Amino acid sequence: MANIETLEDFYQQKFNWLPENLQQDIGHFNVFSMEKHFGPDAAPVVYSRKDFYKIALLRGKNVYHYADKSLEVDGSALMFFNPLVPYTWDSGCSDGSGYFCIFREGFFHERLRGSLNELPMFAIGGKPSYILTESQDEYVTQLFHKMLTEIESEYQFKYDLIRNYVTELIHYALKMQPSESLYQHPNANSRITSVFTELLERQFPIESPSQRFVLRSANDFANQLSVHVNHLNRAIRETTGKTTTAHIAERVASEAIALLKHTNWNISEISYSLGFEEPAHFNNFFKKQTNQTPSSFRIV
Repeated sequence: MANIETLEDFYQQKFNWLPENLQQDIGHFNVFSMEKHFGPDAAPVVYSRKDFYKIALLRGKNVYHYADKSLEVDGSALMFFNPLVPYTWDSGCSDGSGYFCIFREGFFHERLRGSLNELPMFAIGGKPSYILTESQDEYVTQLFHKMLTEIESEYQFKYDLIRNYVTELIHYALKMQPSESLYQHPNANSRITSVFTELLERQFPIESPSQRFVLRSANDFANQLSVHVNHLNRAIRETTGKTTTAHIAERVASEAIALLKHTNWNISEISYSLGFEEPAHFNNFFKKQTNQTPSSFRIV
């Protein structure tokens, strides 16, 4: 898997230049039209994590690869990408259009309640894609036009205004798929499940063969959370309907699929990074989860 793409990498690869004082600007923001990113001369989007957030309006026929999931869209889509999840996209057309903006979390300072990663579209395991109707596309396009206009202006407080446009874009998406109760934890079981999920997701993505998945069992998580393993198992089953072991196995299988799809690591390297002591154990696990061996899955 590729290393994390930095803002410096992004500007060098896409435009062969760097903005002034990029290193000093921890809250960097910029916005672009997508025209230069379609066609035979467009630079490919490498499957990798970035060290910045991206919001993109993409039109046309595209396939998005986000973690281990793929989504094919023919039309307009509003996509949200966070620095914790690797992604890429393939354009099936040469005349696509759209816009995208990039920024670091510091761009918002204290303007949002909580972290950006607490928002449903940026949350790990959340839904980063919003399919747009024609009228919704027009509304989102207007917001990007406003950002493009302001970024070129000499207005002293233009970034405050742009921040408002980005916030409006986020809330516009939130209203498409309301999630009022997503981060409410009405009882102790919900809180334990939430922390368990965060600890599980924090170990991913695996970015090098030397990185290892460490918390592999219900006991490992119970020790980390300072609760009895029976209490953890009961809380997670009552909250989600699935066992702790099932959640862990599903997430490991999901990461295995991503690594088999998007890296050239050998099976032993993937096995080791996912915490298996022997490749044979990984083969048995993967076949149980997917009904295929890792080797046969990779060939397909």
